[in-house]
Amino acid sequence: MDSPLFTLRPLPRSGERRQRRPEGGGTRAARWILPGNSGSISSPVRNPTKTRYRVPMPPAQTKREDQRIAKLLARAGVASRREVERMIAAGRIAIDGKTLDTPATLVKSLHGVTLDGQPVGQPIPAKLYSFHKPAGVLTTERDPKGRPTIYDKLPKGLPRLMPIGRLDLNTEGLLLLTNDGGLKRQMELPSSGVERIYRARAFGDISQEQLEGLINGITIDGVRYGPINANLERRTGRNQWIELKLAEGKNREVRRVLEHFGLQVSRLIRTAYGPFYLGDIPKGGVEQVRQHDLVKFRQSLK
Repeated sequence: MDSPLFTLRPLPRSGERRQRRPEGGGTRAARWILPGNSGSISSPVRNPTKTRYRVPMPPAQTKREDQRIAKLLARAGVASRREVERMIAAGRIAIDGKTLDTPATLVKSLHGVTLDGQPVGQPIPAKLYSFHKPAGVLTTERDPKGRPTIYDKLPKGLPRLMPIGRLDLNTEGLLLLTNDGGLKRQMELPSSGVERIYRARAFGDISQEQLEGLINGITIDGVRYGPINANLERRTGRNQWIELKLAEGKNREVRRVLEHFGLQVSRLIRTAYGPFYLGDIPKGGVEQVRQHDLVKFRQSLK
């Protein structure tokens, strides 16, 4: 008589010691042993008297989702979403030879997309760079008055990059740059809770107790600023260095808060943005963030 294809292990008889039930409860798995093979197939069935098993299903095919063309073009490094919208309005972008008339067009890829008649490359992976912005440089692409911008200071050979947040003309320190508009938006949103750290050199009189009151936020001229963790680092006469940690980053927030206390800010440096620090990057210098660190950080964003 041919041996059966599957042999079911017998259940323990009445009075015999049963195996301990797995922690966490649930259904015990019945196990079938293949003759001549030490392997087994487990299936969580409630009735082990029925010979049945489960065949592993092939992994589901991942469908590429439609995305707005402006988003994909920004990721491909063509321009920012806002600039892409202007390009579309000017009739410079087409798909398969047909000129687009709306940035809301949905596509799965950039296949067949052209800019001024030239094919557009596919989006590249997100990249993040740490730039030590000097004072006296604007965080913008171009200035009508001809003042120097960060793009005048960046080394040649970098991909097209967008600043994450802004540092005003006289503020120096860490400015993060990325080629990914989605990452830029994630990090800038107050709801993401990404902490910024600043060091300010200020002249005037202020106590640690006054600074500690900022932890509850403050309203100045009708503008509400969120919690700020501020601490005196050192003081020489009426000059002091103050460290401030905040998660909002409103326009000129640090300067306005300190000026509200009658302090004159003579120097302002951003030393950190999230887990990324200025460190010893020289003024005008750029360092790329390791891809592993970037992926880990994106997974931690809210």
